[in-house]
Amino acid sequence: MTPLLNTQDLTVQATPPAQSVVSCTDTELAARIQGLEKEMRVLLWEQLQCIAEADHRAIHTDTTARSLQVWLQGLLNIDPRDAKTRVTVARNVEDRRSLYGETMPPDMPDTAAALSEGAIGLEHARVIVNGIRRLPEYARCHQVAEVEATLAGYARTMSPRELEKLAERIRYLLDQDGAYRNEENQHEARELHYATARDGMTVIKAKLDRETGAKFAALIQPLAAPRPEIDGEKDPRTTGQRNADGFAALLDLALDHDGMPRAGGQRPQMAISIDFDDLKRGLGFVNEDGMPGALNTERAITAQNVRRIACDAEVLPMVLDGDSLPLDVGRAKRTAPTHIRAALLRRDGVCAFPGCDRPPGTPEAHHVEHWVDGGATNLDNMVMLCGHHHRTLHNQRWEIAMCDGRPEFIPPPTVDPRRTPRPGGRALPAQHREYLRGLIPAPRGPAGDS
Repeated sequence: MTPLLNTQDLTVQATPPAQSVVSCTDTELAARIQGLEKEMRVLLWEQLQCIAEADHRAIHTDTTARSLQVWLQGLLNIDPRDAKTRVTVARNVEDRRSLYGETMPPDMPDTAAALSEGAIGLEHARVIVNGIRRLPEYARCHQVAEVEATLAGYARTMSPRELEKLAERIRYLLDQDGAYRNEENQHEARELHYATARDGMTVIKAKLDRETGAKFAALIQPLAAPRPEIDGEKDPRTTGQRNADGFAALLDLALDHDGMPRAGGQRPQMAISIDFDDLKRGLGFVNEDGMPGALNTERAITAQNVRRIACDAEVLPMVLDGDSLPLDVGRAKRTAPTHIRAALLRRDGVCAFPGCDRPPGTPEAHHVEHWVDGGATNLDNMVMLCGHHHRTLHNQRWEIAMCDGRPEFIPPPTVDPRRTPRPGGRALPAQHREYLRGLIPAPRGPAGDS
């Protein structure tokens, strides 16, 4: 029997560095990192040869391990996926011997050569092996050498992720029927689930076919992009938060689109029920926030957030009896009619808030003096805001004053102790002419005039 390795008896002696890392120049440090990576890859190549030999000797049968992969996983204390990858790659890049003891090239000679040179890593080799395995049978019989050489060549300059995309393109090219069946199977396997958690948040889990996934990515990516830096400060949101905000903006765009299907003759809508007096107190002090409202998902929502949403919504007055059953229904009113929104967009752009760089999403019309407090629905009492700055204005309690028909934003003391007004909206052509007045040449008079 082959004696088992005792890992406790193994010692690794690291070669001392030729010079201190601290004393390296940037160029030397980069070259050293690159050199060490190459050395580690060459050592990995040697390890793969040893793993292949251990496979031939069936070392794992002398232990309780049921396979070479499980044996290697315990020997090296690595994840099962990593152990499987090493065993799989080792079997395809090992130097083979014939029955007569002659050395034969590996199954994947170009991949083996790139590994032995330290030009590619284990992940590159895994992608190549899997790419070859997924080829149709006739391609594995007649074109495997050409495909393997192509992938191994590009692996020297591509990341494993990019190489995987290339391998898939090759498979699609050589097995179009199989690729089509794969896409059909993905379509059949599509699913999306959503539920309301105990804390009221909605949890969404989805698996989309590649076509639907591409549509989703194309729509969500620009909506979830980081906001431009303001005074050198980057967007503080995490990637997950930006994706969530982008998804919210996507829903706003869908709700605002006339092409959405109608249910019961009405466009899709989010319904909120709240007492009118509580709505009026929505931005009061701590003890005057009012009772919460109720969403159409039967979850509660604070009066403060209802007031923000109601800035640009249809309001349907309704009289309820003691059991909250409707007794009378009034006429719905849109707080920002189409002609008012068009005028606001022309004056303010998508968002009038200072420094806003036209964020994506559906703009929201905000009343300077809220309509529940008697504010009029006209240009002198409204500004256009993006969803982010609409929430900022309500949460941080910014104030707005209209000066010569244009909005000025007054920050709260927590933002600016002096509360210096900041002009909002977008510049108009008349303002541009005023700014450039000094650069415009004086008109020339008739010939001969001085």
